[in-house]
Order: sequence, then structure tokens, then C-alpha cells
Amino acid sequence: MDPVDRRNLHITGKHRAISSPQLTVENDVMVIVTQAFGPQGHNLVGISDVTFDGHPAVTLKIRADGREGLVHLSPIHGDGRKLGMIDIPGGTKCELLCPVSNQVLDVVGEVEDGSGARYFAIYLTPQLSRGSMVMVSDIWGHYHSRIIDDFELISAWAAQEDA
Repeated sequence: MDPVDRRNLHITGKHRAISSPQLTVENDVMVIVTQAFGPQGHNLVGISDVTFDGHPAVTLKIRADGREGLVHLSPIHGDGRKLGMIDIPGGTKCELLCPVSNQVLDVVGEVEDGSGARYFAIYLTPQLSRGSMVMVSDIWGHYHSRIIDDFELISAWAAQEDA
């Protein structure tokens, strides 16, 4: 039995052109997270009405600088757009929580770039397997993430951007 719910992990491959009012992709791969789960199995996608290019946001609770609030992340891997409590200074260490259970996301490990950042797990299946997850950094403005599917790295993204 395949442990990955592939019908809810949307991957588009090298197409001649994909066009829509908000999006054009040519000769590239676009990975869209269509379901995501916190450490107790709560769904993190679509719990708000926020969307990015028609795709429901992935929502996390953030604690930083003595404040707490929701951040809605674009589900499009490599897209740094976000809404909500986003006025956090770059370089701030954040606590990443499930917005439903208020439980801290599971630690995956250290980011090996000397930044002091750690990766936290957003699971792609209700089985909460480390074999299918998005790994996100806990440093605001540290745009590093990884998508692991069936224990294989299918996407990595690192960009220099202002928060």
C-alpha cells in the first residue's frame, strides 16, 4: 500500500506552458501542498479563507517577540508570500505551532548552513510520517524549506528575500 496520499499532493511537471489569470509556468516544476497536518493530525490547509493563486493557504500559529498570531503561507513551494502576523523582524527566532491544538510543531533537525535555524515538520499525510513532510525553518526571513515525499527529497528551496 502506498503511504502517500498522492491525490492530495499536486505536482505539475515540465509542460510547454500552463496559463491562468494569476500564474504562468513554462519548462518548470510547480509543487503545491494541498493538504498538511500538525503534530496531532489537525489539518493546516484551508482553515481560513486565505488563498494564493486560488490555492488555500497553509496556516501556522507563530510566537515571536512576545506576540502570537496566525500566519497564512502560500502552499506553492518556493513562493514566499504570506499574510497575517508578518511584521516580524528578519532573523527573529519563532516558535511554530499548530493553530488548532496549539502544540509546537515537531523538530526535524538543524539547518546545516550556520544560521542556527532548525527545521520543523508539517506532515503531508494524516499518518504523520517523516517520510512525507514539508520541513520549514524557525527563523523569520530564512527562506529554506524542503519537501520529502516517500522518503525522497522532491523539492528544496532556499532564497534570499526580505521578510
